[in-house]
Amino acid sequence: MREILKGKVIAVSGGTKGIGREIVCEAARQGAKVVFCGRDEKAAKEIAEISKDIDFYKADISNVAQIESFFSYIENKYERLDGFVNYAGVTYAASLLECTEERFDSIFDTDIKAAFFCSKCAIKLMMKEGGTIIFFGSPHDEKGECDRAAYACAKGSLKVLSTHISRFYAEYGIRSNYITTGWTMTEGEIFHGQSMGMTEEELREYASKLIPAGRMTEIDEYIPMVMLLLSDYSKMISGSDIRLTGGLYL
Repeated sequence: MREILKGKVIAVSGGTKGIGREIVCEAARQGAKVVFCGRDEKAAKEIAEISKDIDFYKADISNVAQIESFFSYIENKYERLDGFVNYAGVTYAASLLECTEERFDSIFDTDIKAAFFCSKCAIKLMMKEGGTIIFFGSPHDEKGECDRAAYACAKGSLKVLSTHISRFYAEYGIRSNYITTGWTMTEGEIFHGQSMGMTEEELREYASKLIPAGRMTEIDEYIPMVMLLLSDYSKMISGSDIRLTGGLYL
């Protein structure tokens, strides 16, 4: 089977858990050199041991200097960047009336500020030979639930950033797309369910009644689309909002 990312250099933020982890591993299986960062250093080191083509760089992406250091490492090692997957993100339950300044800053520092400056660094590396950027968003970006006010605002900004990049950097062969993720049983979702007194099975049952497809989206169902967008098969796909939600629109 052909390795569709053979020879490419891919960067991933938030690659230690869930969907991010699977993206890192599959990109390496598809022939790419992958450099990722994340908060869980122990998990990251275990992932890096899976393949000689996976490289972990410790960086706190809420800090712009460390973002710049992350991308400088990639430039010094590979002298190029073909793809950047912005998976890192946080969400906290808080309505507009309940959200504190501390919680607001935490969400915006990771979900939009980090994405903005990661994109800046990635684009600089891609301008000579082109590349692709993938953002992970949420149905909250346009409507959302009452208790996700700051998160919804951050994801809405992220979609604007994706569209902005696709419009103004296309002349350099740079593409940008936004994947709207569905209701997925990630570690964070399990923790959120437990905080409401629900087991994983109970949460799945509850979600199945609200999602038109009748079930949650599984982590591995995002991977084929991500690989396609990172590959040369999608050279004319840019500025898109790709909904992998099973029809869910909150």
